[in-house]
Amino acid sequence: MTEVFTGSFTQQEPIAQAGIDAAMRVLQHGRLHRYNTLPDELSETALLEQEFAAQIGARYCLAVASGGYAMATALRAVGVKPGDRVLTNVFTLAPVPGAVAAVGAVPVFVGVTDQLVIDLDDLADKLPQARVLLLSHMRGHLCDMERLMALCDAAGVTVIEDCAHTMGAFWADVPSGRFGAVGCFSCQTYKHVNSGEGGLLVTDDPQIAARAVIYSGSYMLYERHLAAPPPDAFAQIKYETPNISGRMDNLRAAILRPQIAQLPTQVARWNARYETLEQGLRGTPGLRVIERPDAERKVGSSIQFLLPDWPTGAVQDLVARCAARGVELKWFGAPEPAGFTSRYDSWRYAPSEAMPATDAVLAGLVDMRVPLTFSTEDCALIARIIRSEVGAVYQQA
Repeated sequence: MTEVFTGSFTQQEPIAQAGIDAAMRVLQHGRLHRYNTLPDELSETALLEQEFAAQIGARYCLAVASGGYAMATALRAVGVKPGDRVLTNVFTLAPVPGAVAAVGAVPVFVGVTDQLVIDLDDLADKLPQARVLLLSHMRGHLCDMERLMALCDAAGVTVIEDCAHTMGAFWADVPSGRFGAVGCFSCQTYKHVNSGEGGLLVTDDPQIAARAVIYSGSYMLYERHLAAPPPDAFAQIKYETPNISGRMDNLRAAILRPQIAQLPTQVARWNARYETLEQGLRGTPGLRVIERPDAERKVGSSIQFLLPDWPTGAVQDLVARCAARGVELKWFGAPEPAGFTSRYDSWRYAPSEAMPATDAVLAGLVDMRVPLTFSTEDCALIARIIRSEVGAVYQQA
């Protein structure tokens, strides 16, 4: 009998009762705006910033409207101006080059390896072209961060980390987001904490933090932040920095605070599901799993595999056959963007050159979400379905 998976790849777990209770308190008092507080009251947003900064070991943290807003704000705060060139991964999602375009800068794309991380040799060749790297830890894959930082530091290139897929991950015991000058995180529904939309920005630099706070729309209320620099850091910046409002509100912050506290537990649950999938797929003829480096402590909220040298029609057939059995796969080699998935040559606002080595990786790259609503038994079933369909298509190709 043919097995079929009947679960949803987009269904998240419900918000925990602690988050619901906190949200209800905010709704009942009605002070949703982060600066609408009673005398001596600490806003939910300020508390979230303080707690996340402490958890990740950062001096400063700012809560904003989205991960994309966090990246654009970080670019502005480190001094990127219209017309500047910014290095960034060619393998990423559209909000990353979108953040570069949002500040009027020009992306310079860096290739991807078959381990799905930024190609450090290509980066070394392109470092002279820009003074900022917006590094996307795409789909949770961390490159050799010591080598990357050594290259960038030697070249005088400032690193901003896009940690939308690596909140809770580490490289060699250092949290993702703590290598570069700024770390940017997403709280969008499909990320590791869920407030629908939202973002967090962390840094140890008081000038970057002060600019980011003013950019986010603090007016002159920056002293109400618990994880911001002291008032003297704003002395001149407050006159020079425009308000580009993108604050987080107290309702979303209230929902997020219990989730941040539970993140280590959630990471362990994701990794149990990931490892079940990986074990089920490993050794499948025609399919290659992504080997993770020893220094990486991942968050397995999605899984990727490669179909090396498969013809386009065979990959499309596999995706369709798995979908018919309830398994939703995404293919990064598709010529046209679909849903959340798009390829660098479809971002026509961002000029790009042909990248044959990257194209060869993307041509066989398949991606799948791993929601926590799946059990490990679900993941074992999904792996059997993929393995079966890969076998069927591979034999015919």
